[in-house]
Amino acid sequence: MTTDTSRLSPAFTRILVLLFVSVFINYIDRSNLSIAAPLIKDELGISASQLGILLSAFFWTYSSCQLLSGWLVDHYDVKWVFAAGFLVWSSATALTSKVHTLLALLLVRIALGIGESVAYPGYSKILATHCLERRRGLANSILAAGLALGPSFGLLFGGTLVARFGWRPFFLGLGLVSLLWLLPWLRWMPAADIGTYGHKKTGPGMGEILREQSAWGTCIGLFCGNYFLYFMVTWLPFYLVRERNFSMTGMAKVGGAFFLLAAFSASACGWLSDRWIASGASPSLVRKTFVVTGVVTAGIFLLCTVIATTKLAVVFLMLTGFALGASTSNLWAITQRLAGKQAVGRWCGIQLFIGNSSGIVSPAVAGYLLDRTGQFFWPFLIVSFVLWMGALSWIFIVGPVEPVDWAPKEHLQTSLLEAQPVK
Repeated sequence: MTTDTSRLSPAFTRILVLLFVSVFINYIDRSNLSIAAPLIKDELGISASQLGILLSAFFWTYSSCQLLSGWLVDHYDVKWVFAAGFLVWSSATALTSKVHTLLALLLVRIALGIGESVAYPGYSKILATHCLERRRGLANSILAAGLALGPSFGLLFGGTLVARFGWRPFFLGLGLVSLLWLLPWLRWMPAADIGTYGHKKTGPGMGEILREQSAWGTCIGLFCGNYFLYFMVTWLPFYLVRERNFSMTGMAKVGGAFFLLAAFSASACGWLSDRWIASGASPSLVRKTFVVTGVVTAGIFLLCTVIATTKLAVVFLMLTGFALGASTSNLWAITQRLAGKQAVGRWCGIQLFIGNSSGIVSPAVAGYLLDRTGQFFWPFLIVSFVLWMGALSWIFIVGPVEPVDWAPKEHLQTSLLEAQPVK
């Protein structure tokens, strides 16, 4: 097919739709335990402390396996690495319906983290290899929309499904239906040229990446952004019900609207960033502007949320969701441009290993502060402060967003999706 500079190729569009659906499933699967937690706690007879361990168990393996997953997508065909990870995480979701003990539930959550660890290294590998720079804002923003829509679906519909059918059918149905995703993936995603992965050394090693200042900047930036994201995913429902006195239905509507706005903002800002670059603006300026503006304003609006009256708090919360979408729309486009297709898997693995450790820290710190102070002001203030620290990292530690010149240079294949006709 001809190279169309104005839009994505039909072949890549199909793959991007599949990636969006996989992100959507990914974020439902990682948050579904929170939805069913009250019923599971009562049926299995587990304590609140044990429930806390279960909720964090996902991140034990999800974070620790990022380095391995990044290495795998750089050394083996991402089509098959991603398919294997998806099979593991969907199977773990389905098997959750069969557990009857705390240990069994812990093991399936650990398996879920292992399977999902391939997701973001895989996404970035695919976009860095098959998507042109001028289109990555839109492509990444579509994936960011899936990130926001997953929790939104969980809040709006997951609770209703669990209440109507029970938590076991919910997990079984979700896992089995998710497996259907593999059919179009295996059909549409092209296999990489076997020679691509036949070299003894492919791209830079972990040590070379860690010597890059910008790599540390992206790691710190992601940690700070995820600190905010995981705080909202874990504590927002509780905050709305206990602090703002919303009913469960009201909480679902407000919480769902928060993530829906984030999804809309991510898509809109991704499209706008690509248009800005197409007009001749520097990709470095554009990508950083959207990320930093989103992070800074999210911190401001979040702090306004906790000190405002309830009606105004809802308004500021919606603005916070919009800012979240703006920041996530271009975050991964920065990493993909810096690392290039040679190193993006391993770079993302390192970035995600550090960035997702906030999923262990953020909920625990918020709970500790809430126990000590009895109010949400201090947890919200800490999250805002962490966001602003992240903005400083994106501005000063991440250098110009230009491809790193990895040495020795190696021959890189042309993208199968962007350069070949659709048959």
